[in-house]
Amino acid sequence: MYTKAFIPYKGYYSTPFCRWQGSMANENAIVLGANTAKRWFAEKDFDVRMLDYMYFGITIGQPRLFYSHVWAAGILADDKKNLPALMINQACTTSTTCLHLSAANLETGLFQTVFNLMVDRCSNGPHTVWPNPMGPGGEVLSENWMMDHFNKDPWAGGAMIQTAENVAKEIGATKEQCDAVALRRYEQYQDALKDDRAFQKRYMFPAEVRLSKKQTKLIEEDEGVTPSTAEGLAKLKPVLPGGVHTFGSQTHPADGNCGFIVTTQEKARELSADPKIEIQILSYGFSRARKAHMAEAVVPAAEMALKGAGLKVKDLKALKTHNPFAVNDFNMAQKMGFDVNWMNNYGSSIIFGHPQGPTAGRLIAELIEEVVMLGGGYALWAGCAAGDTGAAMAFKIG
Repeated sequence: MYTKAFIPYKGYYSTPFCRWQGSMANENAIVLGANTAKRWFAEKDFDVRMLDYMYFGITIGQPRLFYSHVWAAGILADDKKNLPALMINQACTTSTTCLHLSAANLETGLFQTVFNLMVDRCSNGPHTVWPNPMGPGGEVLSENWMMDHFNKDPWAGGAMIQTAENVAKEIGATKEQCDAVALRRYEQYQDALKDDRAFQKRYMFPAEVRLSKKQTKLIEEDEGVTPSTAEGLAKLKPVLPGGVHTFGSQTHPADGNCGFIVTTQEKARELSADPKIEIQILSYGFSRARKAHMAEAVVPAAEMALKGAGLKVKDLKALKTHNPFAVNDFNMAQKMGFDVNWMNNYGSSIIFGHPQGPTAGRLIAELIEEVVMLGGGYALWAGCAAGDTGAAMAFKIG
């Protein structure tokens, strides 16, 4: 259990998420993320010189990836400070890993104030060519960073959707149940759009993209969310023969970024938009499921985080998950004993998309705001990641 790591209230943000090949498709995610963070620091009137370190989360190759962490830190600090940084890649749980490393180092006293910047761009993913002099005629090896990784785990041997279908088959989940979960998540996302997006505006910060050398555009809302209805979902056919997931009951690739400050209790109060609201990181959980059973990795990670915080599900005010497939939530609710309709208020990644690196960060920002609106309490984020892994994090808010 952590005792010294705190997040200032409003000391975090997420940009909107754009469905891949949308408005963020031509931006280098490293530069866009760093410039967004710089604009956010300026708007908050935060001094970057207070930072001891930066964790930089990214999972998809971008130009100059080798320098990504120090490049982004340089853009953010802008010669005001020589800010050291570290690049982190843990697929879909990258944001949580960054927060965990920040909390662990706060606990040891190594850092006092850390910034966590998580970015990704699924659009226009790189196509890597590898030399292969021993191949027939020296024919090269090639790799498509996005689709090749979605379609085959080199260890488990199958596509990501197959891992979800494997879990669905074991627990007896049906297409109708997965459709119902997806529809519920879409309805919850609609709550975030009410009153001119009042909920999203509590944490969302616009991204500025270039249209030309002289013209820019602010991206202030999510792009590419597909409307769902019970009738529409029922008509869709499963992606895999005999499966239960359609394109309506799984997430879509997206682009975006997010940022979090993690610091001491005293500094968090100083930076907080409301010093009476305290956000403490309590614990972290991790797991790895059986080969090709990614969706089931969420439960042991969540149980580990709850145990580390001394909590049970009944103690939680809210729960958010990264749910790339509907069966993720159905499996978790079934095995941990709660109503699948209770979790993921205001939407989740199955609806607003999945840029990978920043996905969990946005969900955690929404989780914090939901619990603040409820008057405070305990909260849990949990999710799966490529390679049949999972992670979770518990918070005390209020």
